[in-house]
Amino acid sequence: MLNKPFEIKKYEFNATMFNEFQDAHYAKDLWPIVYILSDGNVKEAYVGETTDTYSRMAAHLKSDAKNILSTVHLISSEKFNKSATLDIESNLIKYMAGDGQYKLINGNIGLANHNYYQKKEVYWDIFNLIWNNLRSEGITKYSIEHINNSDLFKYSPYKSLTADQRAGLLTILKGLLNGKVENIIAEGGAGTGKTILATFLFKLLNSNYEELNYKEFGDDELDFIQTVFELKKVYPNPRMALVVPMASFRNTLKKVFKNIKGLNANMVIGPADLANGRFDIVLVDESHRLRRRVNLGSYFRYFDLASAKLGLDKNKFNELDWVVKQSNKRIFFYDEDQSIKPADVKKADFDKLKSSEYTRVMSLKSQFRVKGGNGYVKYIDDLLNCKLKESQRFFPSKDYEFVLFDSVETMVSEIKLRESEGGLARLIAGFSWPWISKNDKTAYDIIIDNYKLQWNSVSDDFINSANALNEVGCIHTTQGYDLNYAAIIFGNEISYDKEINEIVILKDNYYDRNGKSSIKDPLELKGFIINIYKTIMLRGIKGTYLYVCDKNLRDYFEKHIETRRKITSAVKYLDQDHIIPFVNSVPVFNLKAAAGYFSDLQQINTESYEWVSLPPKYKSSQELFACTVIGESMNKVIPNGSLCLFRRDGGGSRNGKIVLVRHSNIQDSDFGSGYTVKEYISKKNVTDGQWHHQSISLKPLSYDSSYQDIVLTADELADLEVVGIFECVL
Repeated sequence: MLNKPFEIKKYEFNATMFNEFQDAHYAKDLWPIVYILSDGNVKEAYVGETTDTYSRMAAHLKSDAKNILSTVHLISSEKFNKSATLDIESNLIKYMAGDGQYKLINGNIGLANHNYYQKKEVYWDIFNLIWNNLRSEGITKYSIEHINNSDLFKYSPYKSLTADQRAGLLTILKGLLNGKVENIIAEGGAGTGKTILATFLFKLLNSNYEELNYKEFGDDELDFIQTVFELKKVYPNPRMALVVPMASFRNTLKKVFKNIKGLNANMVIGPADLANGRFDIVLVDESHRLRRRVNLGSYFRYFDLASAKLGLDKNKFNELDWVVKQSNKRIFFYDEDQSIKPADVKKADFDKLKSSEYTRVMSLKSQFRVKGGNGYVKYIDDLLNCKLKESQRFFPSKDYEFVLFDSVETMVSEIKLRESEGGLARLIAGFSWPWISKNDKTAYDIIIDNYKLQWNSVSDDFINSANALNEVGCIHTTQGYDLNYAAIIFGNEISYDKEINEIVILKDNYYDRNGKSSIKDPLELKGFIINIYKTIMLRGIKGTYLYVCDKNLRDYFEKHIETRRKITSAVKYLDQDHIIPFVNSVPVFNLKAAAGYFSDLQQINTESYEWVSLPPKYKSSQELFACTVIGESMNKVIPNGSLCLFRRDGGGSRNGKIVLVRHSNIQDSDFGSGYTVKEYISKKNVTDGQWHHQSISLKPLSYDSSYQDIVLTADELADLEVVGIFECVL
């Protein structure tokens, strides 16, 4: 244990394990540990932490829910303390739930953020090492980076709630206990955590908490815990539904619920499904998108059928009325600024509900999605409502990147770079172009300065679809989703009038037929379109890029947003007189690294390199170099023929990272080595306290499924060297 930060020991989960604990002093000596109970057949697991391993395991063996599990992994470390094990337990629960390899039988009560000494400096690194060790044993499957981008993680009910979120949830719980309260309206802007609270609450009320011990919780948690227990007495087996008006986002949440123990996809329904029965509790996410009988297109038929089934006049009652009629208690997660078309239930209907003596209203104000925080949210609201001072600007920062581009082609190139670095970077546009490619897959919908783009080819879960990076989404295919970066095209339907200092709308250039017909008041249409752009400008967690078609609006935006001018290349080759090695430039190795199998044998010319300058985001150093990657096996990230930036391998964790690998056969060493670029997946075991490779898989990331993993056994690894870690496409 002295030479490594943790130890994982595996036992059969039955009475014989107690004899084996004699060899595990962390189990004997009342030391804090983390453990995982699992069973590969039923694909269920439980994560916990304790300072008394014997007593806790004995209690679990008596539990009907846990004694069906077959294996226990004890995770111990001389560095562990109670705060650290609570945090590692919480992270394991969150990431195992997002990984999807096992369904967790944990409840989600009591999950909280734990702050303690060296949390980031030491224990996050230890958690990453633990995670990769669990991947090698097949307990977990995906990398942390992959899970962070997954919907299963983003909308998981196993999130550690902040103090603000917990306070909001407690208000909702007490409202459910109050016999006089029938409606709870949780108001909050985009990114304030409404969907997280909805899924958290759903899991909370559908879990068994009989084994919980009050002594495990601090005084500040007891009010929350006791309220949950009271609710479980009132609603031991509640009939519940999560209503999601938008079909695409509804299907995404169905997939999330399908992978959570105790929940199922049928619990997530559309408004019309309310006609099939009554519920004890109904939660409505994105309730501002509930509809009335206006501009419904093909949905008219379903609206009328549901109205008839409910015995309600289709012309007098709307989907908000359906929720009220079919539930005893209802919780609406609502943002009036995200109502984006005439079919949406009117604000006046929600105002009427708010004024009822049977309604409680609460506010969610903290920004949890956008790293620019509430300051950025207010800034774009002021920008779109022309409330900024003449010289007021919002500059990119280390926390949030907000940039205006003067070339749509440059913006697209930049968003593809962000995709290669961290994924979930997407293009979104206002509905300023007709959807021609819907019926003609060869046609282009959006043409700007001869640069051609197509609308999304799929409507359901466009964000995660195979070709999403090369297409453009709209409000209807992105509302509700999180992105890392959003690149937004302001179309020709929105302009600016300098004389009156106001945004103006050009109705003839707005092509959402159901979004504008029946609207008589131009201000009403302007309100919807402003809400659309505000909503999509709050999709990006790390940054928002803008391109504006209309010159007047672009001139207005340029006064308030840093503009990135068109450049001909992201890098510049330097001539000999201007090169200052590793200060203003990095070397370009004369490699053609294959994105398929290993390349033909080649040698690096160590006597002369070409040198390139880097984009401003990167600082030249001796750790960086570039080379060309050829082939299509990495085309989800690296286009064929790209010049790519790599960082020299420092020997740390490579799992889940894209690497440049050299394979050398000693018999051919005079002729050079073969090179390839792949995602690195390592399977390891532990022998005599040391990690040993079982095998390494070099995984392609291609839209072409014919590319296979390159699997190298332990005997073949001596000929393998990781040369560099992929940074980005230059």
